[in-house]
Amino acid sequence: MKAKTIYFCTDCGNETPKWSGQCAACGSWNTIVEQPSYTKQKTAGASDAGRSPSRATPKELKHIEVSEEIRFGTGFRELDRVLGGGAVKGSLVLVGGSPGIGKSTLLLQICGLIDSAMTVLYVSGEESEQQLKMRGERLGVKGSGVFVLAETEISEVVAAAEELKPDILIIDSIQTLYNPELTSTPGSVGQVKDCTMSLMRLSKSSNVTVFLVGHVNKEGAIAGPKVLEHMVDCVLYFEGERSLNYRILRSAKNRFGSTNEIGVFEMLDMGLAEVMNPSEMLLSGRPENTPGTCVTCVLEGTRPVLAEVQALVTPTSMSMPRRNANGVEYNRAMMLLAVLQQRGGLRVGGCDAYINVIGGLNIEDPGADLATVLAIASSYRDAPIRSDIAVFGEVGLTGELRQVTQVNPRLAEIARMGFSACILPKSAKGRLQTPQGLELIHAGTIADAIRFGMAAPAG
Repeated sequence: MKAKTIYFCTDCGNETPKWSGQCAACGSWNTIVEQPSYTKQKTAGASDAGRSPSRATPKELKHIEVSEEIRFGTGFRELDRVLGGGAVKGSLVLVGGSPGIGKSTLLLQICGLIDSAMTVLYVSGEESEQQLKMRGERLGVKGSGVFVLAETEISEVVAAAEELKPDILIIDSIQTLYNPELTSTPGSVGQVKDCTMSLMRLSKSSNVTVFLVGHVNKEGAIAGPKVLEHMVDCVLYFEGERSLNYRILRSAKNRFGSTNEIGVFEMLDMGLAEVMNPSEMLLSGRPENTPGTCVTCVLEGTRPVLAEVQALVTPTSMSMPRRNANGVEYNRAMMLLAVLQQRGGLRVGGCDAYINVIGGLNIEDPGADLATVLAIASSYRDAPIRSDIAVFGEVGLTGELRQVTQVNPRLAEIARMGFSACILPKSAKGRLQTPQGLELIHAGTIADAIRFGMAAPAG
């Protein structure tokens, strides 16, 4: 049989009979790749792994029993938080991140922290069994109840899992697995989709919790089609700079809990350690009475976290000012500069502007707008913001301050970290639970906030 050629979009997985420069499904450019679709005659193929020999019978929703606990602890409270209270039995979890960020370290440490009554099968397609043993000894993983398999063929992996019947199956990594019945190479679109589907059938039929390690491409997305993220139950991203010790585990998708939850870890010589107080970590080493820095409280999932926003504004010597933003979305930072120019009365349009969030945190909460504006204004005027003050609030295009969500948890976190005052929008005057010893300063516009933030404290 002649092999047919099908073209796939590496972003969304859409199939098309011919190549085109732009994907018709998702609109991405230069993402169409060629893949042969010819499949050999199947015997007992891996694609049939996990299928029940008898026909499945539908059940009425009200008659399905969920009395038994379907969650279990992983040994990392930060990971349990991100997963929504623990890992769910029979779920498929995808852990992505750049090379060397700590994905394999995290999963190998889980093997040494979970309940000793549970069985783990660690499938490594990148390391030998001896290399995995050496790394486990360095991380203090004793290996009781942990079985290791160095294999890349999906049928062998599924057969080993069906024979061992582990509680947890770890695949490191999904891009190394392949189905010999497909003619495409390992890591290709077809291979990744087929192997993930086989593991999903195994997970749902055998109630095995499967953790998949996924590499990311240069754009920061999971290497392979976007449909891979649609197939799994949870998508976790490991973020952080390799030159820094701190790592942030973020939930991008979770069928069993809230999204955008984060867990904070520190990379040490003996592996990853949990950071139970991320606010203290992000504020460590903060300079006092220095222009260009401001503290805000943002929400990461359900957790309020204090973060330090720094800005440096200098007159430019070029026709086009340079602008750079790390940790804050670039277009939003440019919008705030324009609002500050037009509504705040500060001529920052002819200045180079550099904005940075300390600790490698990427802020998406609009409540950090006010801190970004105050940091820029402080640097422009070369006047420090009060060191005992924290701020939060969304900035509108007319310079007004808008209310943000979860005001009371933010105020509680600000007070817990020892701040004595907080600037917040004037509209946030509802049912506020003001912590003892915390002064609330209500501002209606960015001009009011700048005036209050740079004023000397009373007394």
